[in-house]
Amino acid sequence: MNYRIKTGIIGATGMVGQTFIKLLENHPWFEVTYLAASEASAGKTYSQAVQGRWHMSSEIPSYAKNLVVEDAANVDKAVGKCSLIFSAVSLSKDEVRKMEALYASKGFAVVSANSAYRMDADVPMLIPEINHEHVNIIPVQQKNHGWDKGFITVKPNCSIQSYMIPLHALQVRGYKIKRIILTTLQALSGAGYPGPSAFDLVDNIVPLIKGEEEKSELEPQKIFGIIQNNQIVNDTSFSISAHCNRVPVIDGHTACVSVEFDGKKPTEAEIMDCWNNYHSVARDLGLPSAPERTIIYKEEIDRPQPRKDRDSGKGMTITVGRLRPCNVFDFRFVGLSHNTVRGAAGGAILMAELVVAKGFVK
Repeated sequence: MNYRIKTGIIGATGMVGQTFIKLLENHPWFEVTYLAASEASAGKTYSQAVQGRWHMSSEIPSYAKNLVVEDAANVDKAVGKCSLIFSAVSLSKDEVRKMEALYASKGFAVVSANSAYRMDADVPMLIPEINHEHVNIIPVQQKNHGWDKGFITVKPNCSIQSYMIPLHALQVRGYKIKRIILTTLQALSGAGYPGPSAFDLVDNIVPLIKGEEEKSELEPQKIFGIIQNNQIVNDTSFSISAHCNRVPVIDGHTACVSVEFDGKKPTEAEIMDCWNNYHSVARDLGLPSAPERTIIYKEEIDRPQPRKDRDSGKGMTITVGRLRPCNVFDFRFVGLSHNTVRGAAGGAILMAELVVAKGFVK
């Protein structure tokens, strides 16, 4: 591309919004020209709006410091300032749906890190390496809502990234998945700031994250689904049983996965070949955020580990390890992904690059 698309972020002062700010610095395709958050932040510069609550490890990028934050509820303020919106607003599901639809109705391409539209049959929920073809539902969505240029795409749940691409690598080689049992060990940052109190998590594990198990069991079926009769039809040929736990790790979601195959079963060597030679459509399309290696297998018997492996590929690579036979199903392995990068802002940026590459953003 020989130009940069003017881009906005709503919910720019929260944890995911801050990650967008950080990751979009010097992005070759996107230029951040509009920031919005709650009414309390409106009228302040971004530096003022996040004073005392900037949670990134690096300083606020210089491009964002003096941008004036607008009220995200005032959609007209964004008109003429950008054409693509990253949504990281922290509101109720109904409020998110209303706000994101309003932006889409005004002609914005909305790339959402929220869950409000994930299971709508005309809204693509994208992991670009897996279901890039789901962007083709966008014209149907626009017709259904009476939108001209605007549309909504959504990012899946942050915890499923750690195992979906490794499973996809097996599916594209013809190994059909039948059943999965998984246990996720999810980082504190997945709950946003301030998240669970230290009193709850120090010397402790919380075996409940409300809504996570349902998302982990249903969202993969949509991602592996197909477009049929002008809607995305879930793939219900496989089932998942999930246990989701909050653990005292800052960043990095881990999943312990047992998988059973239907019909042809791979050998351990064939699984390793699938992972080591995984073909990334995102790389083929030249998407800037696509990591050089989508999957990395760690040979060490005690890896992957969040602190050591979450930043691989600038946080966009999936790290797997401990592949071995399963005593109940066929095989088991451990997957790890960076939940605020691949699982949130970075994954959404990759989605935005995909819809641009496919010609849906002008």
